[in-house]
Amino acid sequence: MQATFGQIYATDQIGFPILTVLIFIPLVGALALFLVRDEKRMKILSLATVVFTFFVSLFLVPPYVSGIPDMQFVERSGWIKPLGIYYHLGVDGISLLLILLSTFLSVLVVVFSLTTIHRHVREYLLCLMGLECTLIGVFSALDLVLFFLFWEVMLIPMYFLIKVWGGMNRDYAALKFVLYTLVGSVLMLVGFAILYLNYHDYAIAHAFPEPYSFGLIHLLSVPVPFEKQVWVFLLFFFGFAFKVPMFPFHTWLPDAHVEAPTAGSVMLAGILLKMGTYGFVRLSLPLLPDASRAFVPFMSVLAVTGIVYGAALALSQDDMKKLIAYSSISHLGFVVLGIFSLESQGLKGGMIQMLNHGISTAGLFFVVGFLYERRHTRLISEYGGLAKQLPLLAFFYLIISLSSLGMPGTNGFVGEFLILAGAFKSDWRYAAVAVFGVILGTAYLLWLYQRVVVGPIDNPENRRLPDLNFRELGVCIALTVLIFWVGVAPEAFLAMMEGPVEFLMNRTHAIEEPVVAGQMVKIFSGE
Repeated sequence: MQATFGQIYATDQIGFPILTVLIFIPLVGALALFLVRDEKRMKILSLATVVFTFFVSLFLVPPYVSGIPDMQFVERSGWIKPLGIYYHLGVDGISLLLILLSTFLSVLVVVFSLTTIHRHVREYLLCLMGLECTLIGVFSALDLVLFFLFWEVMLIPMYFLIKVWGGMNRDYAALKFVLYTLVGSVLMLVGFAILYLNYHDYAIAHAFPEPYSFGLIHLLSVPVPFEKQVWVFLLFFFGFAFKVPMFPFHTWLPDAHVEAPTAGSVMLAGILLKMGTYGFVRLSLPLLPDASRAFVPFMSVLAVTGIVYGAALALSQDDMKKLIAYSSISHLGFVVLGIFSLESQGLKGGMIQMLNHGISTAGLFFVVGFLYERRHTRLISEYGGLAKQLPLLAFFYLIISLSSLGMPGTNGFVGEFLILAGAFKSDWRYAAVAVFGVILGTAYLLWLYQRVVVGPIDNPENRRLPDLNFRELGVCIALTVLIFWVGVAPEAFLAMMEGPVEFLMNRTHAIEEPVVAGQMVKIFSGE
């Protein structure tokens, strides 16, 4: 099946290249930090930079046209033209929401860091703004080489956040994070090269004006033989599965979360993990539709295994950060299950759950950060009865926990309900296992809340802890607004995904499942 995104909207939607501006605002702010020597002014400058970036990102929303699959706010200019490599940017409803999430959480992590970072302040703020720049780049790149560049550069600031400002085992955790991601990235790059050569062969045979291209829209316009799709899907799988991370490629995540500073954990859980699931949606499904359909059972089994496995391990943790890290493995299993249900409800659920996980899990890590700043321990046994001493923290922590477990009226319910609806429509057996994961999720989140917040204050060190300050209260209020906004009125968010999801449905349902299954048998049997 040959298809493109349709009509492409140019940058004159709003009159200037806003995506380029969004990418470079954090870079300009980072460079400006070298002109400032006073730490207080560095923090003010970085806060002004991320707030301005978030403000500019909001200008993407009013002119965005919902209900169409087109890439909008498109920018394209020559970069390495002889090789068909262009500086090519654009967004649809899926990437737009992730960009907004990135700029929003960047503001919150800088606000949190204003009074919590006291050493190597300039370098720390440089890492945060470098992360924001590369994340916006990943979610807006329409050229595979440009996508890969942002994908790889993102490793540098995250590595140093863990390595320099992390815990006692930070060296091991930082190295493990980089090595796992690099292994997947190398395989993903091989997949890019195969698609590039496939396009070249087709373009030469049909006298295309551009015989070389890494452009996503160009690659979508040419057919890829099924056998080639299968091998490229597997190469992409390792690149994205390591990043999600999916079971059994998840072992780097608990170490990275436990050792990373709070801001690093928030960015890692809130946004970086979404790069893997975004890769499946942006590249695997549309470029390799027949292989994606063929691998649905394989991906679904891994997804539900991750859901139950992550939730079961979360129940056995004594460290709050490690518990939340394993909960991320479980929650992102839901996202993968929704995506590979290849049903409209499941795809929408997976997309909105990426947003929801970024809000709820970021909130949980912020709560742990608030407590760690007061007690310098993450052990669950060190707490208890905090509701009496910290009522504001207990209140917002409850809202965030209910959001994470999918309570009706919160954002988590919308995503999980749609995912399960899509999964039941695709194959009820996977959905049934996923429901068991929901039950386990409720258990470990309420168990954690009970042990930390409810009951008497047995530890005397908890009797004099201060409640949320103005800065922390602002972070909690911002997250709470989003939790209930998405939970009560999700229509606007779902509408933005309507066109892209319809496009993915059309791409992946162009070949019947029995035909795909037969082709898979031939490929792996060597016939």
